[in-house]
Amino acid sequence: MVPVLFILISNLLAVSSTTTTSIQSFIQCFTNQNNNSNPLSFPNTTSYHSILLSSVQNQRFLISPSSYKPSLIVSATTASQVQAAITCARAASLRLRTRSGGHDYEGMSYSAFKGPDSTPFISLDLSGLRSISIDASSKTGWVQAGATLGELYYAIAKKSKTLAFPAGLCSTVGVGGHLSAGGIGTLTRKYGASVDNIIDAQLVDVNGRLFNRKAMGEDLFWAIRGAGSAGYGVIIAFKIKLVVVPPVVTAFNVGRTLRQNATKVVARWQELAHQFDVNLYIRVIAQASTDMDGSKTIQVTFNSLYLGRQEELIPLAKRSFPELGLKTTDCTEMSWIESVQFLYSGSGKTLEMMLDRKPEFNSSFKGTSDFVQHPIAEGRIEEIWKFMIEANDEPLVLILDPMGGRISEIKEDATAFPHRKGNIYNLQYFMRWFETEEGLTEKHLIWMRKFYEFMTPYVSSKPRAAYYNYKDIDLGRNVEGRVTSYWEARVWGTKYFKGNFWRLAKVKAKVDPENFFWNEQSIPVLQSLGVLREFF
Repeated sequence: MVPVLFILISNLLAVSSTTTTSIQSFIQCFTNQNNNSNPLSFPNTTSYHSILLSSVQNQRFLISPSSYKPSLIVSATTASQVQAAITCARAASLRLRTRSGGHDYEGMSYSAFKGPDSTPFISLDLSGLRSISIDASSKTGWVQAGATLGELYYAIAKKSKTLAFPAGLCSTVGVGGHLSAGGIGTLTRKYGASVDNIIDAQLVDVNGRLFNRKAMGEDLFWAIRGAGSAGYGVIIAFKIKLVVVPPVVTAFNVGRTLRQNATKVVARWQELAHQFDVNLYIRVIAQASTDMDGSKTIQVTFNSLYLGRQEELIPLAKRSFPELGLKTTDCTEMSWIESVQFLYSGSGKTLEMMLDRKPEFNSSFKGTSDFVQHPIAEGRIEEIWKFMIEANDEPLVLILDPMGGRISEIKEDATAFPHRKGNIYNLQYFMRWFETEEGLTEKHLIWMRKFYEFMTPYVSSKPRAAYYNYKDIDLGRNVEGRVTSYWEARVWGTKYFKGNFWRLAKVKAKVDPENFFWNEQSIPVLQSLGVLREFF
């Protein structure tokens, strides 16, 4: 044991003496509990960089001088290693951040913003906890938190051609983060969000105890279905309820530019999409582009899944959305699992490619979100297009996901995910770029803040709601990035969770009163809960 510890500690040359002491204490504790130091990786080692980069989806936090990296990485492959990581990190006065797929928009699972609350932290990598068990007869399954959506969908497809699970389209997203923060996608209007289809969970709490739903209690089980698990513990696995899909579904991509009346069609989509038959999902993807004559335009794509055959879809589309002008030649019949690949990245990928966990882009990005409750007038949409077109080299993509149907029938407080009745669509702002020049990142971030501010009149208010899976550290700050509230947590907390924030804070105070599970946007521990009453 001692030689191993000596080798590991010798890699801690670039950290403070206080941090070194804490890490030495952690190593001793962890190896004593597991009799194994293999899961540990330290800076300046090959394994550390390999594991860190294995699922980093947002490169800007790796190169930013304003963020810290983990003091070590624990690559857990068993529940007992997760338990040891938690108890030993607490004993060593180190914080712990959990990573499953690495898609977190603000990089909070593998970096920390430098500030007064910053302390050394451990990154707990769960990619080794990825087993999936599907029971087609009972239409249920257990999926570990380190699995990706692609791995989950693949496992379901191998068991049944008529079962699926309501979640997102990106196959490399981690199950632990995506499901626990909501989970919306092509099946949301028929079957609700991911959180509405979770029936049990395994979670390790701040004291290292492994709980299932019954043991953790309904309050905590309620909280980890919509508010993430990072502030409450570490999710090991979810038990999910699978849903029925036809053996053959129909998908299509229909494009429109401004010359092709894209604005009118989008305006009409806003009025109709949340009221479509629940078997019909049509989202809108819009971005500035160049027309055939070289002029600037907006390219709009209507990206759709219909749970049925083409012969049923065409007459339904003509009745429900004639403005789109859907034709038989636009449509392709396929299996549900093929539709996931088609809608996200186009056709041509094999089923096995859904098992590829590697980051799709070696780039930086920024995202944020809104919920829209009333259609934006056609003239106002034209102003939005103008703002996007006039920007110089700002690669913004708008993604409009329809709400309505089943997700709107469930009460706001049924789970911690509150975005239900009254929303007609979710609006995601997403910008990806490659680091090619100094100052490029800040330029893009400033433009995104300005665009977000520009959209204020068109989106929900009191609060201006946001989706927790699209975390935005700027919520509660002004265009220049300064905090606009004396209590920033109150600002982003009400945006993400609306009236549920009060109950979430109470659960946090009960299960993690010392705030061990902390990041920049985890549910806070409130010293005096009564101070929040005036806001709810």
